[in-house]
Amino acid sequence: MSYLSFILANPRFLGFGLFLTFSSSFGQTFFISLFGNELRNDFGLSHGEFGGVYSLATLSSGFFLIWVGRAIDRLDLRVFTGLVVLGLAGASFTLANATSLLLLGLAIFGLRLFGQGLLGHIAMVCMARYFEKARGKAVSLATLGYPLGEAALPFMAIAVLGAYGWRASWEFFAAAILILVFPIAMLLLRSSPHRNVTEPITADPKTSGHESLRKAVTREASLSEVLRDSRFYLILPAILAPSFITTGMFFHQRHLADVKGWSLELLASAFVIFAISQSLTGLSAGQAIDRFGARRLLPVFLLPMGTAMLLLSFSDASLSAQLYMLATGATAGAGAALFGALWAELYGVRHLGAIRSFVTSLMVFSTALSPPFMGLLFDAGIAFESLTLGYFIYCFLVSGFLSLILRRKAWSGV
Repeated sequence: MSYLSFILANPRFLGFGLFLTFSSSFGQTFFISLFGNELRNDFGLSHGEFGGVYSLATLSSGFFLIWVGRAIDRLDLRVFTGLVVLGLAGASFTLANATSLLLLGLAIFGLRLFGQGLLGHIAMVCMARYFEKARGKAVSLATLGYPLGEAALPFMAIAVLGAYGWRASWEFFAAAILILVFPIAMLLLRSSPHRNVTEPITADPKTSGHESLRKAVTREASLSEVLRDSRFYLILPAILAPSFITTGMFFHQRHLADVKGWSLELLASAFVIFAISQSLTGLSAGQAIDRFGARRLLPVFLLPMGTAMLLLSFSDASLSAQLYMLATGATAGAGAALFGALWAELYGVRHLGAIRSFVTSLMVFSTALSPPFMGLLFDAGIAFESLTLGYFIYCFLVSGFLSLILRRKAWSGV
């Protein structure tokens, strides 16, 4: 089935997934950071102090995500989605009216948990759970909401900030979430699967409007069973690498520009290439997952990022900035599709919310640790080129290891 026919057959539920990832932008770092100077000035925080508050709130949200995210396995999807959207609106309103450091931290915690964490979590779980035969396409289409949000929302945020100030801006965002995001999400869920997954799910396309879930793709594994499975720990080094490496590289992009002699304008323009590469590779990866399975992509999806790290180790040319973003975006796009489909393929979908929320929390922890890890290395005198060379070696060693494991180990069942 082509992407066009797949979209035409399932417009509403696919739109639900894409809309939620788009709306998660309110809790993403790129969006919150637009108000960083205003927040620091109003609360009297240095760059380091604000970074500490932000990291603590992010780590706390990752910790809570382990338990909150699994509720999608038990609650009606409409109820769970509605509560998450209302939580995001509440966090936005809290930030707009924060008068203490505690309220600032709680507001950022809510934005990270409900926005960056749970909205994307809902989208990916639903796409993987309810589209068994076209799981790759569904996940890759939903992930397009991330670059769409990165491209569209900053312009709106900057305009509102310039006209009304940061507090009024976040009151505006809270109202927009209540007036627009909530009803649109509920509308897109109409006539879509929304029952507890422990109940029977009809296979009648007239009532489901999409491909139904097959009850026994593999033996349905609980989170405790997954944590006793050796495959899980063999996969983690590959799954966590893109978020760890990309977050640290983007956080220290000013240092990268200084080391390479690049202008910030050059790096900023390269982000457009990153977004395009991420989107196109994600769509291609979705088709490959449906054809070959998510496990087949494990040994290869890190190779573009590894190549980008090797390039940064030896080249200062301006073209290297574009090539670096092109290759990194390819791994990011393939990794997002892979991460959305892999756990359902390996462990079934009945406990997918619990499994995915646990892994997502590990990714959140890795993104919180990456900037200080790289910063400490730089402070110790480690050159940027030495670090990227190490990342290159890591990516290719992990890829080679997984290639060998996939040939020698039985990967079906639990």
